[in-house]
Amino acid sequence: MSAHQHTLAHRLRAALPLAGRIALHRAPASAGRRGWLARFGPGLITGASDDDPSGIATYSQAGAQFGTAMCWVMLFVFPLMAAIQEVSARIGCVTGRGIAGNIRQHYPAWLLRSIVLLLIIANTLNLGADLGAMGAALELLIHGPAHFYVICFAVGCAALETFSHYDRYVRFMKWAAVSLFSYVAVVLAVDVPWPQVVRDTVVPSFILSTDYVVTIVAVLGTTITPYCFFWQSSQEAEDEQVHHIPSLLEAPLGAKREIGRIRFDTYLGMGYSNLISLFIIIAAAATLHVHGITDIQTSAQAAQALRPIAGEFTFVLFAFGIIGIGLLAIPVLAGSAAYALGEALQWPTGLARRPLDAKAFYVTIAVATLVGIFINFVDLDPIKALFWSAVLNGIVAVPLMAVIMVMAMQPKVMGRFTLPWPLFVMGWLSTAVMAVAVAIMFATW
Repeated sequence: MSAHQHTLAHRLRAALPLAGRIALHRAPASAGRRGWLARFGPGLITGASDDDPSGIATYSQAGAQFGTAMCWVMLFVFPLMAAIQEVSARIGCVTGRGIAGNIRQHYPAWLLRSIVLLLIIANTLNLGADLGAMGAALELLIHGPAHFYVICFAVGCAALETFSHYDRYVRFMKWAAVSLFSYVAVVLAVDVPWPQVVRDTVVPSFILSTDYVVTIVAVLGTTITPYCFFWQSSQEAEDEQVHHIPSLLEAPLGAKREIGRIRFDTYLGMGYSNLISLFIIIAAAATLHVHGITDIQTSAQAAQALRPIAGEFTFVLFAFGIIGIGLLAIPVLAGSAAYALGEALQWPTGLARRPLDAKAFYVTIAVATLVGIFINFVDLDPIKALFWSAVLNGIVAVPLMAVIMVMAMQPKVMGRFTLPWPLFVMGWLSTAVMAVAVAIMFATW
């Protein structure tokens, strides 16, 4: 054995006892990041979950109100979204801890508590709005009581997240992401002015109105969201533990391969997310906007409005997409809150742990889901829940993004794996754009 191989073997043996202390019931110890499917991981799941039912409502409103004039925003936001998500993923992979765990170790407790508290509130409100949209979509498809469907979706998502084997559950989430292709099918089923779509996507256009500016802010806030930062970072860290792979700080020899994997996974996931968002805007523009329907407040309302215009098949595809991606978004919203709280309070965390070995982590998932159900049974309008979720996400996003960028450039956190300058510049540009968007949101309140 060469000296190089001996050093690598020593590092792997040193890391294995730590991984062995985790009570894994989700993946065999021999499982590693092998095969082409392994290249699609936290980035793909994170990107797909960003197109949750609440996001579908926002993109539908953009297309219904302004036609294809808003298409350029998705092309503009893609590199910004991808950059901050790559930074988040790098933090998890390099340190072996999620964002909350790193903030706890390196920053004041008041900052950590403030961010985690606002994240939990925003995630829970968003979760409630998404459950309501899923229930309403299924009611449109098969009739029956929407509130009963809300309970069924919530219980089913929480049960799968708690009791499924880790690798099987990750595969389920990857396949759930495929449901977003229903919006591609919607666009292919209607008459679309493609030359205008291409022009409006490539060439930015501006309408001097408050509504136009506010809608751009809403799209930015829906696309770049704190729960995605926490989820992808924590999933990177957990994947290392599950597959007995040491962090890059512990075993830097695999850095080129792992960072390449992160970049591929993240850019593919965010590209997929933004492409679907673009197709949702196009679908609403080509159907609702053309027929003078310009006020869409929920994703289920968008589906219902499509029925008399584009036909039963298009309506079913749109509604199916709401339910399918909701099955992915609900666990991500609840799970990212549980990861953040667990890391902040130093609980055993992770979907790869048995429920009895991470009781507080799974209780957090259950409570967040239960409150999401409760929101749909009290006199709290899901539209208002979505509004306040957006406001809280905006409040959390800017300081959190600033902390992430500062943290990712500190050798005491990242060792030799601080950010390369292109990613550093793009990450701060993303932070600045979000700061301006949030300022506009408050100015136009």
